[in-house]
Amino acid sequence: MIQENTTVAEHHVFQGDYRLLRLSSPAIGPLVRPGQFVHLRVPRLADAILRRPFSVFKADAEGLSILYKSVGKGTAALCSVREGEAVNLIGPLGNGFPPITEKAKSGEMKPVLVAGGYGIAALYLQAAKLPVKGVAFFGGRSAADILCVDEFKALGWDVRITTDDGSLGQKGLVTVALDSWLAEQKGKFQTLEIFACGPNAMLKAVGDRAVQNGITAWLSMDRNMACGVGACLACVIKRKTADGWEWVRCCKTGPVFKAREIFWDE
Repeated sequence: MIQENTTVAEHHVFQGDYRLLRLSSPAIGPLVRPGQFVHLRVPRLADAILRRPFSVFKADAEGLSILYKSVGKGTAALCSVREGEAVNLIGPLGNGFPPITEKAKSGEMKPVLVAGGYGIAALYLQAAKLPVKGVAFFGGRSAADILCVDEFKALGWDVRITTDDGSLGQKGLVTVALDSWLAEQKGKFQTLEIFACGPNAMLKAVGDRAVQNGITAWLSMDRNMACGVGACLACVIKRKTADGWEWVRCCKTGPVFKAREIFWDE
């Protein structure tokens, strides 16, 4: 974990209500692994003590990019940040998606991405790193919430889209398209591996399907991470143990967990 004074290299509207923030971060950028996040101190948010956590969209030797939507006080203030402005950053934080296995490298494993809303952006690094490309299921409320389709297609992914209102792709939840596809994969479940990011209801639905079918699934859990470093215990989730369950810190142990590890409250 590094604390770095970064500079805003780029900041503009990406699509609709979504914005792209690119930070010059030569210390943190090269270290980011797929599924990790950063904690950003938002300028002009003087009355807020806590930083704001953001998943990393893209990262390289020169810096990193964040794709976000203005949904609260912190992100509303972030919208006013200008190019050339200094921003303090802590990262990379958390444990992301697992290292690429020999099975994945050889093509014996078929990867599947499932994302809801701006969870799509949080899967981009994983999509780029995986040596074998598979199927990506993207879901959103409307066409305005479906992001980065061209970017994923350029990487070689087969992108399937669903929207709640039917304004783009198939109408319905993302699990509707996933269920149809899984029905075609009978006898092949052991070759599949799912990587998912999005709202908790979606993650539970995807995780339940994976567990029921014996599919390995990795879920990037959606929790409020107040401190981001495991000190405040605000982001704890229940993880299964041999005797029942235990509390674990999402920001420190996760945010990525195996689906079969998570103890969901009904």
